[in-house]
Amino acid sequence: MRKAICSQSLESYNFIKKLSFFIILILIIGLPVQAIGDPLASGFPALNVSTDGNTTEYSFPLQILLLMTALTVLPSIVLGMTSFTRIIIVMSILRQALGTQQTPPNQVLIAISLFLTFFIMSPTINKVYENAAVPYMAKELPAEQAIETASAEMKQFMVKNTRKTDLIMFTELAGLDKFDKVSDIPFRIALPAFMTSELKTAFQIGFLLFLPFLVIDMVISSILMSLGMMMLSPMLVALPFKLLLFVLVDGWSMTVGSLVSTFSAG
Repeated sequence: MRKAICSQSLESYNFIKKLSFFIILILIIGLPVQAIGDPLASGFPALNVSTDGNTTEYSFPLQILLLMTALTVLPSIVLGMTSFTRIIIVMSILRQALGTQQTPPNQVLIAISLFLTFFIMSPTINKVYENAAVPYMAKELPAEQAIETASAEMKQFMVKNTRKTDLIMFTELAGLDKFDKVSDIPFRIALPAFMTSELKTAFQIGFLLFLPFLVIDMVISSILMSLGMMMLSPMLVALPFKLLLFVLVDGWSMTVGSLVSTFSAG
């Protein structure tokens, strides 16, 4: 048995080795002859960066590499720099308060949170597109300046929705002085302060949502105990009453509307 496992592992290793060699060979064959001719003078052709005056051009393989890197960190950007964190936490607490177990399912909650995030972030995304993406694609703005412009727009959104106490706390932890302008706040201060503020706000909203359903659970539990029905689950009996209350007050519209109104995206 061990010999079979070892032989399979050796075959897998040899296959990966051959596949890696094959991919490298394809990349080398696909390069132009001029690029292979003088590697010491021009560097590795797939990763060349050419500068012409105020513009910087990256080779196509390097652009793909940068794109794949951006796609890797995209979930962290969505979680850390947008309204997604607050929305998904509030939705999860609401589902737990209703006592509906896995209804709505996680996929539905994530979809609702993503679409609400796009709705809330649309003014900021439009500013980033108009002030950074369009000039960069028209080659009117270098990549470094475009990134700085986009970062400034995102930072402005984060600071607007961050408590001053959180900004002051992280500023003091970093050993820096107070900042006079939003543009002076570095990302290493704005990002953790924004996420901390989002968590606090989400739990505050979740607490307010939890209270009416907690009252229903307590009332149902007291009624069942007074009737001597101790073997009957209070959560099972309270569930239809909580759903009825939530539907009568149009709970989804109230929750979504309240969440959107808590953000300052302008």
